[in-house]
Amino acid sequence: MDKPNSSWISQGAKSLCGGLVGLGFLLLPSLAAASPPFLPPMVSAFVFSTIPSNGDLNPYGVAFVPPGFPGGNLNPGDVLVSNFNNSLNQQGTGTTILRVQLTPQAPNPQTSTFADTSTLMPPVIGLTDALGAISQGFVFVGSVFTNKGDVTSVARGPLVVLDDSGAEADRIPASDLNGPWGLAINSRDPSKVQVFVSNVFDGTISRIDFSFPAPGKIEHSNITQIASGYSHKLDSMAVVIGPAGLVYDQSEDILYVAGEDDDKIFAVSNASTTTDQGTGRVIFADPNRLHGPMGLSFAPNGNLIVANNDSINPDKNQPSELVEFTIRGKFVREISIDPNLDGPFGIAFAQFNGLDELPFVNDNNNTLTVWNFQQRRADDMGNQ
Repeated sequence: MDKPNSSWISQGAKSLCGGLVGLGFLLLPSLAAASPPFLPPMVSAFVFSTIPSNGDLNPYGVAFVPPGFPGGNLNPGDVLVSNFNNSLNQQGTGTTILRVQLTPQAPNPQTSTFADTSTLMPPVIGLTDALGAISQGFVFVGSVFTNKGDVTSVARGPLVVLDDSGAEADRIPASDLNGPWGLAINSRDPSKVQVFVSNVFDGTISRIDFSFPAPGKIEHSNITQIASGYSHKLDSMAVVIGPAGLVYDQSEDILYVAGEDDDKIFAVSNASTTTDQGTGRVIFADPNRLHGPMGLSFAPNGNLIVANNDSINPDKNQPSELVEFTIRGKFVREISIDPNLDGPFGIAFAQFNGLDELPFVNDNNNTLTVWNFQQRRADDMGNQ
């Protein structure tokens, strides 16, 4: 395990302006909305280095360990971060999942390496934004790797399931997927779980059924293509671009998809049961707000928040933005989290310890930022 992260920074209970300016953030001016936005004011902000002891760089995925997780090496409320690059910054060669402890069990937040997938047999490298955890005690992570650290040698990897100790519990081979790039989970039924995966090499979405044949055991069965037709391509800078971040609405059975190369956000209906229905419907396609949408998350008011990584339609005046919008496609608010392009990738949301927590990664400086918010009353939630 890595030692406590001495680079942890507490910003305290700051105001919106003070908190953002103190971190070098830019609040953009278009703030009008029909309902209260979720993004700022913050209560506090914490910044962590995502560089583990082996020096891996370029954080991609972010996921919360959910309530009910058995505990041990991971606890509910921990944040996980997957690294795409190795210590030489060669793309698609990272092998570590970082653990950030934010729970009451760790009042002084620490970081450590939860898993190093180079030790698996065969090894798994190039860990992507396809990262998630379930209360039954398992963690999912996807792989898109390179042999030479660049686009000329990029290849699809597997989706691996790890147990609480970081050991391999199941593996969906690369031959059954096509570059797992983003991930969302349907955990409504505790006896089985569905995992949605975006395939970056062919522009499709797969649904994978998992069951639990015995305590501490997991196995996959059906793999169904539920969406297709998303734009995708190889890219000399980004390596691959295609369908990326996913978020699932269990109450409505809708899967939302960040089309990075399409520069649009899509909604796939009846996601838990459907077979291929194309891309689904477009719900947000504002070229002034979207710039290569990558990470995607819900906010507690029902809005969506997307992380632009500027791979498509970049705007140097609006770099590295988080954008909030309603599920009906109404723009709400946008915030730049880095003065340079290409910063944000993974983003997540959860409610823990009486706070709304929104962590996101910045691969320009290899950090995880966790924004804490005061929870809103139900009657303050936005109208969708």
